[in-house]
Amino acid sequence: MKHSLLFLFCFPFFVFSQTSWQQHVEYDMDIKMDVSDFTFTGDQKLVYTNNSPDTIRKVYYHLFFNAFRPGSQMDVRSRTIKDPDSRVGGRILALEEKDYGALNVVSLKQDGKSVFFEEKETVLLARLKKPLLPGEKTELKMAFKGQVPLQIRRSGKMNKEGVHLTMTQWFPKLSEYDFEGWHPNPYIGREFHGVWGNYAVNITIDKNYVVGGTGTLLNPDEVGHGYSKSPKNKKNKTLTWRFLANNVHDFAWAADPDYIHDKMTSSSGVDLHFFYKPTVNIEDWKKLQGDTLGLLDYFEKNIGPYPWSQYSVIQGGDGGMEYAMCTMITGMRPYPSLFGVTAHELAHAWFQHILANNEAKHPWMDEGFTEYITSLAEGAVLNKSSKFPHKSSYDRYYALNQYQSQNPGIDLEQPQTVHSDRWNWNFAYGASSYSKGSVFLSQLGYIIGKKNLARTIKRYYNEFKFKHPTPNDFKRVAEKVSDLELEWYLNDWTKTTNKIDYEISLFDAESRYVTLKRIESMPMPLEIDVSFDDGTVKKYYIPIDLMQGSKSFDSPVVELSPWVWVAPEYRFFIEGKKSVIKIEIDPSKRLADINRSGNVIEFTE
Repeated sequence: MKHSLLFLFCFPFFVFSQTSWQQHVEYDMDIKMDVSDFTFTGDQKLVYTNNSPDTIRKVYYHLFFNAFRPGSQMDVRSRTIKDPDSRVGGRILALEEKDYGALNVVSLKQDGKSVFFEEKETVLLARLKKPLLPGEKTELKMAFKGQVPLQIRRSGKMNKEGVHLTMTQWFPKLSEYDFEGWHPNPYIGREFHGVWGNYAVNITIDKNYVVGGTGTLLNPDEVGHGYSKSPKNKKNKTLTWRFLANNVHDFAWAADPDYIHDKMTSSSGVDLHFFYKPTVNIEDWKKLQGDTLGLLDYFEKNIGPYPWSQYSVIQGGDGGMEYAMCTMITGMRPYPSLFGVTAHELAHAWFQHILANNEAKHPWMDEGFTEYITSLAEGAVLNKSSKFPHKSSYDRYYALNQYQSQNPGIDLEQPQTVHSDRWNWNFAYGASSYSKGSVFLSQLGYIIGKKNLARTIKRYYNEFKFKHPTPNDFKRVAEKVSDLELEWYLNDWTKTTNKIDYEISLFDAESRYVTLKRIESMPMPLEIDVSFDDGTVKKYYIPIDLMQGSKSFDSPVVELSPWVWVAPEYRFFIEGKKSVIKIEIDPSKRLADINRSGNVIEFTE
């Protein structure tokens, strides 16, 4: 009996401690880039600290560049998915050998002793010479070489706008090991998951190239190019750019001989760098700089402080993609699009590079939360107020449902818990991860109140910055702030494809009873406006029993008894004698009701 009691007391603590630790890495890399053929060599020293309760006997590395060659998993998937991404499609299959991507490890040693390793396309497995015990650290030294692929998806040389190098996911990167184990996902083209740590990266490249990216430049006087007016080493054919980035889980950079480099500083002391080619609309890129300061200010006030000293907006890539302390965006686009993509990617500095959920497993957390906060930030910076700023997110979610209902034989919609590489349709992945994820937050505000949602976002930042939070972590923060139970909401919205659909099925004017009906399976609290013939409106509120409470309101409201979720119908009484002219469920439109035709009834004499 004593042993059983001891197990019961110890086991919950063990589970809790597993979810709270973070592994740690210290990267020290020296890179030499040959711009004549865009090949490179690298030396990497990695100090890996095992903060887990487990003994580590093997490690995995990501070799992303190996995806860019015919026959790779990315190539096959890009051509065979039901709605191929036009940016990729069959372009990998059509590559010439000189434009293949390559990333190969030449040697790997643990604490000075060679270890066995094997490459499996975009994943490398290494068996440690000596097991890494909990709380211990080990040094892994590696020599590697690579060839930059023709720019197709995110990374590469010579993108469609002529940027010479977009160096993202370019180095052998240690896979994450967390409370769920290893995450050695093959690179198919979706999102990433990385280990927190510090990066010291030295990049040697032709002296005519301007470099921007992750980290703080340590030797501005040596390189010039907008960092310093009087660079040294003018006679050298190459320059070495020395960057340092602390507390990040990635390192990215870009380089081009024609980059214009501008810099501004925010009111909080963050240096904003802008790198763009002279072929863009220069006026738009100058305008973007002031608006980016406004975006940074909004995110700092409404999420939390930006913790690093710099952020760079860089022309490169194939659209827009966030990286540590920087973003790569295509720059030849109309200003609304240029501003919009910058806003979205800058928001990712918080919802992915400070609050780093596992993007591969829960892309809706970073993409959806980013889409939500971006809609608010854009309105604030451009002084465009809206009663329904997230309408586009709802519309795209509704479009997903409408297509599915009109084509019942097509497996379009899937639960948000599906791994990002396993989606059957690119459109469904985007609509679910971005828009349905944004609706998750907006609708949470409907459930717990806008003020509580704002408090939840700030508390989430404070409790989980520089960690890898899970969906349950965010849910628990919202529960603490609101004092409501929200497991039902997280489960139904993210783990199923259950829908919301309510209707007003009957109003008896004589008895003044209203009958409501739940058509679909997902329960939700309801706000109902009743309008009278004298121009007044009375608001009724129906919580659901699963919440174990109700939200507060700033204005008067008639709170009714909870709707028990198993009951398909609910009836309530309209007080008074004034004539009812209109009854409407959810006038705010924040309830993601897939069929609003039954949400309103109006009466005419």
